[in-house]
Amino acid sequence: MSARELVVLGTASQVPTRQRNHNGYVLLWDGEGILFDPGEGTQRQMLHTTVAAHDLTRICLTHFHGDHTLGLPGVLQHMSLDGVPHEVTAHYPASGQRYFERLRHATPFHDTLRLREAPVAEPGVLVAASGQHLTAAGRERFPGESGARQREVPFTLEARRLSHRIDTYGYRLTEPDTRRMVPERLAGRGISGPDVGRLQREGELRGVRLEEVSVPRRGQRFAFVMDTRLCDGVRDLAEGCDLLVIESTFLRAETELAEVSGHLTAFQAGRVAAEAGVRHLVLTHFSQRYQDTALFAAEARAAGFRGELTAARDLMRVPVPPRG
Repeated sequence: MSARELVVLGTASQVPTRQRNHNGYVLLWDGEGILFDPGEGTQRQMLHTTVAAHDLTRICLTHFHGDHTLGLPGVLQHMSLDGVPHEVTAHYPASGQRYFERLRHATPFHDTLRLREAPVAEPGVLVAASGQHLTAAGRERFPGESGARQREVPFTLEARRLSHRIDTYGYRLTEPDTRRMVPERLAGRGISGPDVGRLQREGELRGVRLEEVSVPRRGQRFAFVMDTRLCDGVRDLAEGCDLLVIESTFLRAETELAEVSGHLTAFQAGRVAAEAGVRHLVLTHFSQRYQDTALFAAEARAAGFRGELTAARDLMRVPVPPRG
C-alpha cells in the first residue's frame, strides 16, 4: 500500500444514491490519517476498506452542511469504542462551533477520545511542518483549556476561505521542500556512509556544502476543495498541486444553477486544474441527477486539463503521484 494515498469513502452530494454514499475521504500520509468531510455512513464505508479508526489522526470539515458532517458522531463514537490512544485534532469553521458541539455529543456514550479542537476563524496556516507555529486561525486546544498544545506533523496544513452559502474553508497540505542527494557528486567529493546523513543534517562537512552534492526536491502538495463557487480561494488551494480533490457537482449546462447554489461544474474544475498546473485531478461530489460520471471527466478535458484525471468512485484508492 502506498504511504501516501487518498481513500474515497463516498462521492454523493446532498443525498446518497444507490451507487454513491455521502461524502467521506481519508488522506493517508506517512503515518497520518486525515478524514475529510465525513457524511452519513462514513464509519460503515470504512469497514469496506483497510482504514481503521486507529489510523485517523486529524479531521477536517469544510463546512457544516449535513452531507459533509452527519457521519461525524458515528466516527467519533467508533473511535472511543475502539480505544484510540492518540490525540485527534479537528478543524472546522469557527462560526459553526455550536454545530460541532451538537455533532460531538449527538447521543450519550462513553467518551474516551482525546479530541483536540482547532476551529478555523480565518484563512492561514493551521499547523506548520515543524510543529512550532500555530496561527490564531487554527490554534489547537482542548475544550476548557487555556493556551495551545503543539503537535509535530510532516506537512504544513493551511485553510483558505471558499464561496458557499455558509462559512466554508478548503484545505491544502504542503510537504517541505528538501534536497535529493546525487551519488556521483557525493563520490566525487569523497563522502559516503554515515557522512551523507551528517552532511544532510549539518549542511556542510569537511568544506563540502550540501548544495554542491544535491539538487532541490520539491515537496508534494495536496488540496481538498468542496462546495464553492469559483473564487480566489479555489485557485490558491489548487496552485501546483500533485493531487487536487475538488467538487464538480454539476455539468456545464447547469452553470447558472451551480452559481446560485454555490457549487462548481466539472468544466470549471478542469479549467482551474489546468491553469494551476495540477498533476492529478480527482472530481467528486456528484449531483444525484447524473448517473454517468464519465461525462464529468469529459468536461474537465474539454476545459483544457491534460494531467492525470479521475472521476471518483466510492471505495477507490488514489495514490499521490510520486515525487518528480
